[in-house]
Amino acid sequence: MTTGTRVQWREVYLGGSPEAERRLFERMAVQIMRTQLKNSRGGKPIVAGFQAKGTYAVDDAELRFRDDLPPELRVGFAQPGAVYRAAVRFSNAEGRILDDREPDLRGAALRIAASADEQHDLLMTNAPVSHARDARQFAEFAVATAGGGPGRYLGLARLMVVLGPGETIRMARNVLAARRRIGSVATETYWSRIPITWGGELAVQYLLRPLPAEAPPPPDGPDFLTAEMGARLQRGDVRFELCVQRFRSPQETPIEDAAVDWRSPQAPPEPVATLTIRAGSCDNPVVHAMRFNPWNTTGDFRPLGNLNRVRKAAYDASAAHRDRQRWLTDVPIRNTIASAAMVKIFGVVNRFRPWHRLPDALALLNLAALRDVLRRDNLIDTENREAPPRVRDVPVPPAEEERVFRTHDGRWNDLSAPGMGAAGAAFGRNVPALPRPGLVNEPNPILVSRELLRRDTFRPATSLNILAAAWIQFQVHDWVVHARHPLGGPHDVRVPLPPGMAGWANTPGGPLELQMRIGGNVGGATGGNVASHWWDGSEVYGTGTAKARELRDGAKIRLTPEGYLPVDVAGSELTGFNEAWWLGLSSMHTLFAREHNLLCDALRERNPEWDDERIYQTARLIVAALIAKIHTVEWTPAILATDVLRRGMNVNWNGVPANDLLSRIGLWLTDVNALHGILKTTPDHHSAPYSLTEDFVTVYRMHPLIPDDYVFSTPDGESLGARTFRDLLGGRADDELRALGLANVLYSFGTAHPGAITLHNYPLSLLDLEREGELVDLSVVDLVRTRMRGVPRYNDFRAALHMPRITRWEDLTADPATVARLRSVYRSIDEVDTMVGLFAETPPEGFGFSDTAFRVFILMASRRLQSDRFLTADYRPEIYTQFGLDRIANTTMTDLIHRHCPDLAAVLPAGHNAFAPWRRRPAATQPAGKADVGPGAGG
Repeated sequence: MTTGTRVQWREVYLGGSPEAERRLFERMAVQIMRTQLKNSRGGKPIVAGFQAKGTYAVDDAELRFRDDLPPELRVGFAQPGAVYRAAVRFSNAEGRILDDREPDLRGAALRIAASADEQHDLLMTNAPVSHARDARQFAEFAVATAGGGPGRYLGLARLMVVLGPGETIRMARNVLAARRRIGSVATETYWSRIPITWGGELAVQYLLRPLPAEAPPPPDGPDFLTAEMGARLQRGDVRFELCVQRFRSPQETPIEDAAVDWRSPQAPPEPVATLTIRAGSCDNPVVHAMRFNPWNTTGDFRPLGNLNRVRKAAYDASAAHRDRQRWLTDVPIRNTIASAAMVKIFGVVNRFRPWHRLPDALALLNLAALRDVLRRDNLIDTENREAPPRVRDVPVPPAEEERVFRTHDGRWNDLSAPGMGAAGAAFGRNVPALPRPGLVNEPNPILVSRELLRRDTFRPATSLNILAAAWIQFQVHDWVVHARHPLGGPHDVRVPLPPGMAGWANTPGGPLELQMRIGGNVGGATGGNVASHWWDGSEVYGTGTAKARELRDGAKIRLTPEGYLPVDVAGSELTGFNEAWWLGLSSMHTLFAREHNLLCDALRERNPEWDDERIYQTARLIVAALIAKIHTVEWTPAILATDVLRRGMNVNWNGVPANDLLSRIGLWLTDVNALHGILKTTPDHHSAPYSLTEDFVTVYRMHPLIPDDYVFSTPDGESLGARTFRDLLGGRADDELRALGLANVLYSFGTAHPGAITLHNYPLSLLDLEREGELVDLSVVDLVRTRMRGVPRYNDFRAALHMPRITRWEDLTADPATVARLRSVYRSIDEVDTMVGLFAETPPEGFGFSDTAFRVFILMASRRLQSDRFLTADYRPEIYTQFGLDRIANTTMTDLIHRHCPDLAAVLPAGHNAFAPWRRRPAATQPAGKADVGPGAGG
């Protein structure tokens, strides 16, 4: 780009565009983090990737601009006679802590405080020319030479292949010539080596050169540079001159090639200011810990060139890694080789036999290989990222409460990227979006619903109970919420009625119309998540501080004296998220609100000195982790009822049992970091920043789980009557929960089956649902939303997940009648909606949903845990308390229900999964043959 008509310099982006360059730089930042891991081997701490050893630092230096500063250099804070306080840090350039007597490059960093709100970082090295021409050479050379010893020679040999012998030899010569022993950091000249702007049109490099000073004594001791500078400052000031070297021409002073020396006898450096380090200034550890970055400045002094642009991402990543605010998993070479081999082997095996038809041990390895491929190829970041880099204020570090507690909007979970996963962050993708705006109504979604989705008779999922249905809705409301525009505006989505349908009332009591109208999503296909993306219990605690405060009573969640959720003036129960409310959700929210309050009492008893905020936040952490655990090791093995999945999910949470020698050997070979469970690892986002995805939303459309009819009774067999789903909706849910009692509701749900996730089983109650002044057919909404968000149709969805395309209708479903209906609705098998295909597909034996949906599940189920700092690096007693960790480890869903409903002790599935059907006592008052009908009573 150029920034003015008289400007001769220009910037060129690697990869052809700012966004392509950004993606490249993010990969390079990870490479720099790998050099830090390499340098830390042997039990050494992780230090900065560059300038690891500080030699002296002060925070009270003075920068004074010259009184005769040329007019064209009077820009921003650079004004004649202006004086500013500055922090200065000198360091050794190596990424390892070495003896000061070793040959090395040396660095100087300044942070100039122009005002309380404006600071400028200047970074320099005591060699005038960079060894690396560009960002790629910079990153590759850092990786090749990390760690020292023989590994460096192997790295340089690899560099010969990657960059070519000529460039490798040139860089090595440059570094060898520049690395030298010095006597004092006060007598060196330091160059920026890369340019910045100075105002709108001028480009300059800058340097610090020492003003006359006494010669240093001979080196003495491994840290002599620190001692020498301290002694020097005891005798007097240390002074440097800040100079600039102006851009002359693209050939003499290129912007993008940092290996060209800008110095010229015809254009000597121009002094602009004097830096004075005052006598008596002491070495300051706070300055040593500062995160210097050339992008901490203003637009007048913007860094130029790709080597500067990569520094923003690389230096931020390196500093965060050093400070344990960003992590990188150190994967042993044996794991890399074995995993790659498994991917190849199972890729061949799966052409002939799917993973679920293999012996258990092989099936687990197969799933691990599938997950590796999905992590590599199917994590797509959709957030609008900064490209090209922008100048910024010096970043503010997280407050202590943001480090040790979950925030209510999800910020600061990742301390190196505060907005990652926060409320408002974009939904990612697992498969590339395939928008087809012209086909949103093709085939007509109302017709699809009537022919293929609508429940004709209740098909139960006999391995589950209704608690499983309530649970997953409880979870989804924590994870994903799309904001909607109110009906009746320009954002309405309009679906024409199919032939033969007389009319549709879009509002209760409203006129019949020839189209179904649906309130459009805020932000369309790219709108962000209203909830945070983290597993933080926001459905209970609310998203945002104001909402959370509304629900609290001191440390506790507000409940009535009888232990139920209070209601607002509109009659809705007060909780974190109460949309799509029904009795199943009311019971879950009430149960976990009670658990929170019980935890508050236990924490206060053990920690009487804690204030309400710490009690509340710690209880909230424990409840959120308990929810995650129950979902991982109980709900998931219930709906995917196979021994392979039970073992796999337990390994995810708890690690491999000590007596399972075969599995331990297998994971040592293929994924050693999984041996002890995700909770004992560090955060790993794999190939993209963490977010939940639109495809994740799609596969969790599980409305067929909801029955239309319910029968309630007490554990003693007393009938409490039958209800329809409509009787349990909205404001009626609270009345029913209080009338029936939490224990009786949980018992009745625990002894009845939900619906199977299949075609022809979509709840009738949801086909004309009244919601916030609208009448909606939720099955049509599900279809339309999925289409409008660009989720590919079923066959394209499968292909993007590395699954074979379906070529015959009979391969989708074995039911001839359903095949006939599919043929009549869709022009071709490639037009089948993803949701329809997922419901039509025959699941693996024991599974409650399709293998295609399971591909997204195996990717995202681990990711929700693995990316979360509070479920990995900070899952520790200092954050949760040991009591909290023990409470999570020793509590199952059955334990939780028993704790709050002790009258259910005789019927709870002791030692068994709480989401599987409970023992049921026949009701004496029921007619014969009705005792086991459960929710299918009305069809």
